[in-house]
Amino acid sequence: MSHSDRGLRRLAAGTLLAAFTGTAAPGWVLRELEGGLGGVTLFGFNVAEPAGLAELTASLRAAGDPVVSLDEEGGDVTRLAYHVGSPYPGNAALGAVDDPDLTRRVYRAIGAELVACGVNLDMAPDADVNTAEDNPVIGTRAFGDDPELVSRHTVAAVEGLQAVGVAACVKHFPGHGATTVDSHLDVPVVDVPLDVLRARELAPFRAAIGAGTKSIMTAHVAVPALTGDRPATLSSAALTGLLREELGYRGVVISDALDMQAITDGVGLAEGAVQSLAAGADLLCLGPRPGPDEVAWIIDTIVAAARDGRLPVARLEEAAARTTALRTWFGTRAGVAHEVRSADAPDETRGGVPPIGLHAARRAVRLDGSAGPLTDPLVVEVDTPPTIAVGDVPWGVSPWLPQAEVLRVRPADADADALLERAAGRSLVVVVKDAHRYADSRALVSALVAARPDAIVVEMGLPVWRPGSAAYIATYGAARANAQAAMELLTA
Repeated sequence: MSHSDRGLRRLAAGTLLAAFTGTAAPGWVLRELEGGLGGVTLFGFNVAEPAGLAELTASLRAAGDPVVSLDEEGGDVTRLAYHVGSPYPGNAALGAVDDPDLTRRVYRAIGAELVACGVNLDMAPDADVNTAEDNPVIGTRAFGDDPELVSRHTVAAVEGLQAVGVAACVKHFPGHGATTVDSHLDVPVVDVPLDVLRARELAPFRAAIGAGTKSIMTAHVAVPALTGDRPATLSSAALTGLLREELGYRGVVISDALDMQAITDGVGLAEGAVQSLAAGADLLCLGPRPGPDEVAWIIDTIVAAARDGRLPVARLEEAAARTTALRTWFGTRAGVAHEVRSADAPDETRGGVPPIGLHAARRAVRLDGSAGPLTDPLVVEVDTPPTIAVGDVPWGVSPWLPQAEVLRVRPADADADALLERAAGRSLVVVVKDAHRYADSRALVSALVAARPDAIVVEMGLPVWRPGSAAYIATYGAARANAQAAMELLTA
């Protein structure tokens, strides 16, 4: 391989954030890092416990100078706490409280944990304005449905993370909030005029750019007025025309995972990589699926596109310069990071002050009606299928209600009469997640409440639909902290 070929391969590899299975870095990842690989994206299956994660990231650093990224949004989307549920409430809860200083403190605490684990880029916050109630992929991940509220909390989140040396990655540009399709599965369409997009979807991104966010993530959504039928991730009108030229953004643009079907079913993985770079992306998140052979093939495809002029080498050099500037920023923040011993760290209670995550969840939880003392409670948890973004993170109330009998039921299979018989003479607590999105969940809850109007309903998603129960608790999320805050209301 000639010197120029090696240089071109390094440039191509430098645009990729690869993923791998297991809690130790495989040899192929370390070799690619030595060859210039941009970095990695970690998932729940890479995280066993914090010490192990710190060891893993140290081994990656020994091989190269990687961007080490993951999705730590708090709330339902967590990687650090994938196996137990997050100690932080997510954005919907923070938006419900609407105290930007609290949001800043929560994200600063998350950032402090990431620093301790060797992670330098958090694919958060989610800055989508969740205007579609039936949004299958955003929901409680958004601060809310009001552009101004979402903007002020996006800024607070960016400030919190970046104060401790973790780069924020504001997502999903130009906005995933008005969609009713999951881009993991297909291309969602946001069919609004550009003036609506500018006023609504783009407001939080404009605010985040003003706050100095180090990176922005693209959405695999089509905006016909802007991108035609192409997802924004592959659209130069979105990434160069709108984000760079109109909004004046100078930081790193990161693609959402290219192994999502919105891309793979359309142009394919390697071609998606080429087109996203050509459109203006600087780093490509490949997602969990592509292994060593596919990563090598993607690099080769980028090199071939650069050689035949379809992807200007200057575009690869520009991407490399932006990523280098980001790494330089990491270096300047390293001293700050070492000094961070956050008073808001999750495992500490200093002088009776609760950890910041629980404090925030308690401020967010809402009780309507009278809960009263519980008698030999039966808890019916109505199961909800996990989304791909969230994954199979545990949720529910059992840790905080040890005296209760807890039944997890699938609404389609549940026998309301049998449940009511079991609950005879006992307190009945019904726990749901996003009931407004699932007709069978609503039918089951309605049947239980009709027979037991004294039931307590706990909604751990967005509180859009509510039955006429004696008490209704809204947590604005299903993180561990949200569940604890809700159950404290029932056991106080």
